[in-house]
Amino acid sequence: MDKITVSVADGSHAKYAEAICEEIYISSLERRTGIAKRTPEYIIEKMEAGKAVIALSEDGEFAGFSYIESWGGKSFVANSGLIVAHKYRGQGLAKRIKEQTFILSRKLFPNAKIFSITTGAAVMKMNYEFGFRPVPYAELTDDPEFWKGCEGCRNFHILQANEYRMCLCTGLLFDPNEHLEIHHPGE
Repeated sequence: MDKITVSVADGSHAKYAEAICEEIYISSLERRTGIAKRTPEYIIEKMEAGKAVIALSEDGEFAGFSYIESWGGKSFVANSGLIVAHKYRGQGLAKRIKEQTFILSRKLFPNAKIFSITTGAAVMKMNYEFGFRPVPYAELTDDPEFWKGCEGCRNFHILQANEYRMCLCTGLLFDPNEHLEIHHPGE
């Protein structure tokens, strides 16, 4: 099995954008779930801005990806696009990518609420482990630009019919104010 490196992506990773988009598209067809389509240009933009995490095998093959985007004046950050290439599934790579995406989100936006919307049980489980909780869509960003990103999803008509209040995805939220450290006197 290849050794896989998970790191913050940059412009040098732009060559993987097509493969990432293809993997997202294939996965959406296979799972018959809602995964919003993204363009290679959008993926490259995230890489160049230092707002993406990429996993590569030791021979330089694309293994996985995720990115972040801020919304609502940077008071919300979405963890999005988590994908693992078929060849590398079942090895715990998604959790490693999710962890690095979460760390990157906290580093770049330490006071922001972090959210994710998903239909995937594995992503829900990982989010719970990082302290996310399920929430109604009303607790997520109301930034219309975020919801425009759902237009590429096969279930967008459901979101529209419910006036952006609910869909098939579960909204999950990490609020840093709910995870304050408690310091005990004398420690």
